[in-house]
Amino acid sequence: MNKKKKYFGGIEGGGTWFRCLIANSPDDVYKETSFRTLDSGDTLQKVANFFLEAMAEVDIEAIGVGCFGPLELREGQADYGMIEFSKMDSWTRVNLYKEFTERIGLPVYIDTDVNAAALGEFLWGAGRGLEVFVYLTIGTGIGGGAFVNGKLLHGIQHPEMGHVMIAHDLEKDPFEGGCKFHKDCWEGLASGTAVQQRWGIKGEELPPEHEAWDLEAHYLALGVSNIFLTLAPEKVILGGSVMVVPGLIEKVREKIGAISNGYIIKDKNINDLDELVTLPGLGEYSGRFGSVALAVVGGKDS
Repeated sequence: MNKKKKYFGGIEGGGTWFRCLIANSPDDVYKETSFRTLDSGDTLQKVANFFLEAMAEVDIEAIGVGCFGPLELREGQADYGMIEFSKMDSWTRVNLYKEFTERIGLPVYIDTDVNAAALGEFLWGAGRGLEVFVYLTIGTGIGGGAFVNGKLLHGIQHPEMGHVMIAHDLEKDPFEGGCKFHKDCWEGLASGTAVQQRWGIKGEELPPEHEAWDLEAHYLALGVSNIFLTLAPEKVILGGSVMVVPGLIEKVREKIGAISNGYIIKDKNINDLDELVTLPGLGEYSGRFGSVALAVVGGKDS
């Protein structure tokens, strides 16, 4: 009798899609699928069914879940793995750790979507070989995951880099900001949602030469500069749907150089911003392979 091949499962939970992947690495993928993020109960069951059906053909060692937050990630807490609140009512206080453990019956390792993506980039992407780097996703919102001294950074809660405050000149940009908590925090000014709210059109419908992208690059450069000042990372990786705009990362690098004025990045490296601020090595799959990475690394630690 043939022995079933072993794989790891990954679940990237987003506000629009739940994307599922069964793989060992980017070079060894068994199957993938996606489900619209709708009612929590229906979506979670569709995700679980995908893995349960696959388990008839392959062995899945563990499941990694990288999901939108805020999440309770302190192990030992009664609500470990819970989405603490969400603008989508049916997802508020859903305990992903318990739901997937019970529905699938496998070990589950959970973290934020951006932390998962950072781990994926460390194992297989643009973060390989680095001790300190930050992965940022610039999309519907803005989130950041930090990899520090060989580990994902956690504290009393997971980092919420998208909600840091940055300079906002209301005369040049009268848009009040789109964050429902802080108005003009970084996410409120520079997320894909903010771009659409400010200009009245989705970012993907704006041409690359539109003035929106100079302003976007300015705000992104301010936030990334703050991250260099705070954590002194070896690299900042910019992912997410907004970063596919042609020429945007080049604009961001240029503005970081101007903002730093030779201070943030050592003089000998100021001309190496193309190495210090990069796109993801895994492209749009950072979150999916990052979720698989959570299972791979978690399985080794167990």
